[in-house]
Amino acid sequence: MKRSIVKIYLMGAIASMAMLSTGCVKNLLDQVPTTELPYDQFWKTEADATTALMGAYSDVRYVFDRDYMMEGNSEFVRVRGGAVSTTDLRAGDAYNGPGGIYEVSGYGDKWDKMYRYLYAGVNRCNYVIDNVNTMLETASETSKPNLERIVGEAKLLRGMCYFKLISMYGDVPYIGKTVNNNSEVATLARLPIGQVKDSIMADYAYAFDKLPVVSPQLGRAAKPAALALRGKLLLYWASWNNFGWPELPGFVPNAATATAAYTAAADDFRKVINDYGLTLFRNGEPGEIDALGKANVLPNYFHLFMPAANGDKEIIMSFAHGGTGTGQGEELMRYFGTRTQENSQLWIHPRYEIADRYQSTITGDFATPLIPMNVTTPGARTLPNSALNPQSYANRDYRMKASIMWDFEMFIGLASLKSTGFFPFLFKNNSAKITIDGVEYTTAFPDGVNSGYIFRKFVRNYGGTGRSDGEYAWPVIRLADVFLMYAEATNAVNGPQADAIALVNKVRYRGKLPPLAPSKTADKTAFFNAIEQERIIELIGEGQRGFDLRRWRALERVWGPPGSAGVWRLDTYGAQVTRYYQNTPQRTYQQNYIFRIPPGERDRNPNLTQNTPWL
Repeated sequence: MKRSIVKIYLMGAIASMAMLSTGCVKNLLDQVPTTELPYDQFWKTEADATTALMGAYSDVRYVFDRDYMMEGNSEFVRVRGGAVSTTDLRAGDAYNGPGGIYEVSGYGDKWDKMYRYLYAGVNRCNYVIDNVNTMLETASETSKPNLERIVGEAKLLRGMCYFKLISMYGDVPYIGKTVNNNSEVATLARLPIGQVKDSIMADYAYAFDKLPVVSPQLGRAAKPAALALRGKLLLYWASWNNFGWPELPGFVPNAATATAAYTAAADDFRKVINDYGLTLFRNGEPGEIDALGKANVLPNYFHLFMPAANGDKEIIMSFAHGGTGTGQGEELMRYFGTRTQENSQLWIHPRYEIADRYQSTITGDFATPLIPMNVTTPGARTLPNSALNPQSYANRDYRMKASIMWDFEMFIGLASLKSTGFFPFLFKNNSAKITIDGVEYTTAFPDGVNSGYIFRKFVRNYGGTGRSDGEYAWPVIRLADVFLMYAEATNAVNGPQADAIALVNKVRYRGKLPPLAPSKTADKTAFFNAIEQERIIELIGEGQRGFDLRRWRALERVWGPPGSAGVWRLDTYGAQVTRYYQNTPQRTYQQNYIFRIPPGERDRNPNLTQNTPWL
């Protein structure tokens, strides 16, 4: 579906109407912009309003459902530079940019298109809100609740777009009505982040009031989504006020404001957790796990990222996809899978350093660190703790086997929508014949892996759908994330609390890990570290880590201070792959904490100021 690119200075180009039905978005009016349709042909019935809302969902989806690409801006996932081609709108042009867009440093000037597409989503939502509000003026009492629900959903989506805008760019122009010509926005100045935050809060509050407790339609928001997203906004606001954001001109952090926001966020999260009967996927049970090197039985965490979880109570807010033949499928297998799986391209893979973050199911703590070892070293496949010895990965967090693969781990090959049997992954041995337990296999054929690991998470193990035709509903926010954010918020104000510790232990249990040891909850710092650890493992590949690092001002903690020697990324063979932040000046760190306002927008609008590090 061809979508209009709406710029901050040119907001009149409204994307064509679309309809979402059972996870499928279908183009309806591809020729004439809806703003030019006479009212006697549209905006007359609840069905018209619903159709327009589904078009808004379709547009907004394109700035959220590829957030896994933003994992490349963190330290545990590599996203190869050419992940999105310049013509691949299916993959989301918002995620496309010049080289370095997915690196761990120097990415803040690479996301200009995301800025534009987020405002396109805002304008699409404003268009729905304005027209449905007009309908409400003469609507019958029986029609009002559904029309108000539609306005609530559009405001929720608008709030999501603005939340992402302020998370990346800080102060941004605020547009609260449909824009039809350039003159309406050509001189808009950036609004202070606090005022934009208040407008988002108002949108979320309206949405919470008008949305149903449970949505009967996959992908449409309900009350828990409004509360969870409002809580997340408050948590970020608290973080910025707690840790500071010196790169944002005019922003003055305030400790009292941080405490109040942490408290309010915890209140929202508490209601999400307690008031709506939500549960972790398959009740948070770890499920069964196959032996090392086998993959007939995978833990429940693996299935959480398959269509089996669509509509599950853990997924609080998601964007639906259509699957085979709809032109609206998700492309998770294409990005995470190998050439042996429907000729997928493996643009994304784990870095070597993530492996040591998976804890022991026996001790509940970190295992003895792996030892990277060249395959030519005597005993490399058998020495204890060798990264090339499959036994080194025994008795680890179940989420490890569900998320990543190491040497000799098996997965299902797929071709022409059918299974082609099991393939073992073997680093630097692609398409090689090997014999395991008397059975000959051909090793996997992954592209561009430089760590020694590939993902299992998000990669389908069943036939019937092509690499770009998945029907998984991408989770914007899910209950496990809420558990961890609640723990973070309460810990920031009151230190470790019993209920928060219990929730973190629930997340750990899905990995078959024992509860946190007393030392991990001894004080605020220890418990924060435990929460961060769970966020790394639980949310890997979901686009959260880069935002966490920035709101916590943790880049220096991870990579060393400005001017330091930097940090090498390794592979399982012990080779030094890439060194990041070597002799990096402070200005680069500053630019990594806040994205630039796109120069093209500033060229056309003299009132758009620039963030300090980009002057």
